[in-house]
Amino acid sequence: MKIVVLAGGFSPEREVSLSSGAMITNALIRTGHEVYLLDSYLGAADGEEVRFKSLHDGTGFFWEIGREVPELDRLSKERNGKGYIGNRVIEICGLADIVFVALHGGAGENGQIQAVLDAYGISYTGTGYEGCLKAMDKPMAKLLMRNSGIPTPDWRLYSRGESLEPFPYPCVVKPCGCGSSVGITMVEGEDQWEMALDSAFSYEDRVLAEVKITGREFSVGILGERALPAIEIIPKKGFYDYENKYQAGLTEEICPASLTEEQEEFMGCMALKVHRVLGLGYYSRVDFLMEEDGSLFCLEANTLPGMTPFSLLPQKAQAAGISYQELCEEIVSHGIHPAGVPLYPAKREHS
Repeated sequence: MKIVVLAGGFSPEREVSLSSGAMITNALIRTGHEVYLLDSYLGAADGEEVRFKSLHDGTGFFWEIGREVPELDRLSKERNGKGYIGNRVIEICGLADIVFVALHGGAGENGQIQAVLDAYGISYTGTGYEGCLKAMDKPMAKLLMRNSGIPTPDWRLYSRGESLEPFPYPCVVKPCGCGSSVGITMVEGEDQWEMALDSAFSYEDRVLAEVKITGREFSVGILGERALPAIEIIPKKGFYDYENKYQAGLTEEICPASLTEEQEEFMGCMALKVHRVLGLGYYSRVDFLMEEDGSLFCLEANTLPGMTPFSLLPQKAQAAGISYQELCEEIVSHGIHPAGVPLYPAKREHS
């Protein structure tokens, strides 16, 4: 099968996506596919050869994630800031049997890329545009969860330029549509409020403040109609921020998590309910906090969980006896096949 792995993009999670994309590409090549790793933002130059790599070419793809969130201004200037889909991206995606969407954040996870692929009738992995939109918009996702009886921390939405009356402390301030803990600040008092808003607003025009839940942090992966074993996340210092997520040795991750059978089952059932309420695709990751008394709160769902060397979903799959290569193969085999129009309509013969 010919597969385009779509990674990179224009998002603060760009480097995470490139790391995921490199690993996915290697895995799919090893399982016998022909694979082309494509940056959705940079695209390909006119006239550049599009050559799908096979096992004969080797599997040397790699991308190292830096400690800091990448700055996007320079990247935008390199491409003159023209849109979010690079040159020839749709053309190249149309050459594949399916596109493995390995994007994180931005247009790759908020449904925009998925909508474009739908419009061109291009098959892809993961969740469709509607589910991506609902999950990526944190206030919308929380409202849908709350209306379905799924506990989630109380919150308030703030928009740039409006009255920004402080939320009760302690609280968590975050951009409404970023992942990988980008732009998040734990606010313990009034002296941190303005700084937290400035940080979050530097990424987006809408910001969420929610009650800070103190307790244990967990994540549950969904694959098909089954919940994978829960993983407990224990940063060695601070909270599970961008650096602690992607730098080796900064966070302890226990999988399967130390939970009672009842707690494990309840968390898995709640993760599946979140997955269904948001209308997600074949796989996702759902994040939770548990208070000391056992009360469980859902933070969010991720439609395109990371597939990097430090990511949680592959660890959960491994605990369930599913190797990284098998996980990638399973995701591909359950891709979305839209009944859209052909990428290039047949040329009409001139009479």
